[in-house]
Amino acid sequence: MKLIQSFIHKESSSGILLIITTLLALILSNTMLAPYYEAFLHIPVSIQVGSLQLDKSLYHWVNDGLMAIFFLLIGLEVKREILEGHLSSLSQVSLPAIAAIGGMAVPAAIYIYFNGGDIDAINGWAIPTATDIAFALGILSLLGKRVPLSLKVFLMALAIIDDLGAIVIIAIFYTVDLSTLSIVVAAVALSLLILMNYMGVVKKGAYFIIGIILWISVLKSGVHATLAGVALAFTIPLHGKNEQGETISPLKIIEHNLHYWVAFLILPLFAFVNAGVDVTDISLSQMGGAVPMGIMLGLFLGKQVGVFGFSWVAIKLGLAKMPEGSNWIQLYGVSVLTGIGFTMSLFIVSLAFASDDLFQYTDKLAILLASFASGIVGYMVLRYSRSKHDA
Repeated sequence: MKLIQSFIHKESSSGILLIITTLLALILSNTMLAPYYEAFLHIPVSIQVGSLQLDKSLYHWVNDGLMAIFFLLIGLEVKREILEGHLSSLSQVSLPAIAAIGGMAVPAAIYIYFNGGDIDAINGWAIPTATDIAFALGILSLLGKRVPLSLKVFLMALAIIDDLGAIVIIAIFYTVDLSTLSIVVAAVALSLLILMNYMGVVKKGAYFIIGIILWISVLKSGVHATLAGVALAFTIPLHGKNEQGETISPLKIIEHNLHYWVAFLILPLFAFVNAGVDVTDISLSQMGGAVPMGIMLGLFLGKQVGVFGFSWVAIKLGLAKMPEGSNWIQLYGVSVLTGIGFTMSLFIVSLAFASDDLFQYTDKLAILLASFASGIVGYMVLRYSRSKHDA
């Protein structure tokens, strides 16, 4: 239980920092400081070893490099939860899994309804399917003991399954032209990692050295580089013995060490470089377009309908149980909070649309507005549910 509370504390603290960096990015991109903000995003960063050269802007290093570390952490969390955590048994995983399916299917359907006839816009169908666990748990932390721990665990498990779904979506639908040589190198590197796991290797450095080779080859292959982080995570052993014969958990050690870097550096930096939307030239009529409407309604309406609706059906049919100590209004309030897409939705935008100018930044602004509305409404519903219970 202490592990869960520590996780929630880190995520909620990160959520507050995400709000600050987002506001800072919006201020910089909408004032006379906008040219400096853009210059910062496009700082060239180059690494060269022999004939191998990685030459990208700071923006792309954050999205392709640092986010691979974020997905490494997600992979570690998923593996641990599946092996011994809240996804390790059917009774534990049933409600968040069913809710996550609804929370992805309904928003996608809403987006496709608005954009099914547009060959460019349809690529964004996965944008409203994501949930930002840091922001959502941040809102819950503001409510303190008004929300039972079981609901926080439900939201955490749902968001992890949601992230796993996003990983599958990215791998299948957002892969460009493939490089055979790079895929072969990646396959060899992944095979070595699996072999190391099988042989009981517990040295973290060995996994990271091969993991870097895996990341570079995946980056060059056409498959999005963040998937290398997930693949690496699944090969790191949960338990093993060191040279002294002591039982250790390389997975938990890496997960613990990464959490602070991800929560307090990587995600805030990602938010800073991706949330800078110039709203000065965006009109209300543009926000009424098919893409922003599909995103806003998908996140704000689709998420709550999908998560709560599928949860209600599962509980009524006896396929799952209501989280202990909670009621329907509280479950609905948490369902609304899943509409906070933010970092994951912004990440999928960067994959779905080749240029920020394609929809004049209305896609990113739609994510911010829907996430903000979901956070406010979810918070108010949860506060109301407590007051009603007391009465």
